[in-house]
Amino acid sequence: MTFQELQLSAPILHALHGEGYTHPTPIQEQAIPFVLQGRDLFGCAQTGTGKTASFAIPIIQMLDKGETNNKSYKYIKALILTPTRELATQIDKSFSSYGKHTSLKHEVIFGGVSQSLQMNALKGGTDILTATPGRLLDFIHQGYINLEDLQFFVLDEADRMLDMGFIHDIKKIIQILPKERQTLFFSATLPPQIAKLANSLLRNPVHVEVTPVATTAEKIEQSVYMVNKQDKPSLLVHLLKEEQINRVLVFSRTKHGADKIAKFLNRQNIKADALHGNKSQNAREYALDSFKKGHLKVLVATDIAARGIDVDDLSHVVNFDLPDVAETYVHRIGRTGRAGKDGIAFSFCDHEERDNLKEINKLTKQLIPVVENHPYALLPKKQPQATKIVSIKHKPIHRKTLNY
Repeated sequence: MTFQELQLSAPILHALHGEGYTHPTPIQEQAIPFVLQGRDLFGCAQTGTGKTASFAIPIIQMLDKGETNNKSYKYIKALILTPTRELATQIDKSFSSYGKHTSLKHEVIFGGVSQSLQMNALKGGTDILTATPGRLLDFIHQGYINLEDLQFFVLDEADRMLDMGFIHDIKKIIQILPKERQTLFFSATLPPQIAKLANSLLRNPVHVEVTPVATTAEKIEQSVYMVNKQDKPSLLVHLLKEEQINRVLVFSRTKHGADKIAKFLNRQNIKADALHGNKSQNAREYALDSFKKGHLKVLVATDIAARGIDVDDLSHVVNFDLPDVAETYVHRIGRTGRAGKDGIAFSFCDHEERDNLKEINKLTKQLIPVVENHPYALLPKKQPQATKIVSIKHKPIHRKTLNY
């Protein structure tokens, strides 16, 4: 199927042609016709499946009637709610690309930057607003945004919203929305809490599901390294020097851990930076831009910060820490091997992470190959033995550990 067969308008087809897009992805092919029919939609799709275009394209088409929103800068026609600043910016850029031959106006708002700059951008009137929950509520409470004219509401990355603790903010926003609206709901996973939230939002929705979360990209070469926790930094340096790696995204479980890894790598003359929620917006944008331009070899990120990162030709992903939730593993390695290209995913596993690895193997229905021949191979954990307690005097033994 081609985009022309989806009965899209000439301005949108012109924009898609300019972007080099001719054939829709599976979720676009399934979702766009239903959205154009005015149906509520529940989409289950991972990042990298073309999900943004599946709601951006039909929203642009239905709003593009030659009339822009000059009623007041407060009134919005379409609202896209998303968890992170990076993802919000990425979505806004998609609306810019697909709608560049229309008269529609779009803006993006998020926390971490001056309100006044975003306020001034909205004053000229906007039709489509992409926002993070906190900043949206700030603007609403201050009387700068009104949702009475809202026609479309999109809740994107719903599972990540819940993981980040946005459920209360989402409920507050839902109470403000007009009852007569079209709602599009997207989530990569389907825990019970997500299903409950979707049921409260959607009316007789169409369900669209592509690339089930248990399916990992076939072109991604996966392997796991059993290693002591204290040896992980040295193993990472070893792989970066031994393998032909131009750019690699490294996942850390914590913000503090991401900073430590980046600092350690820089001391080893490997250009790296960290990306997480504690950094300012300018610092985050600088790190991501440097990584995309190839000025950094390594970007160390937490799962939350990594949502919305879309880097062309990313050859490698490293799970420095295995995720606590198995589904997160699939999202992480999906950052490489995009658009049909090959990708490589390395994972480090210490004694305490063995159960995490078992859950990942169970979810993906495969046994990730274990690399045994490496200089920091994990030694078998000694089992405690019953011993006779004897009181002796001895000098303390100090063991030197790697400080990274």
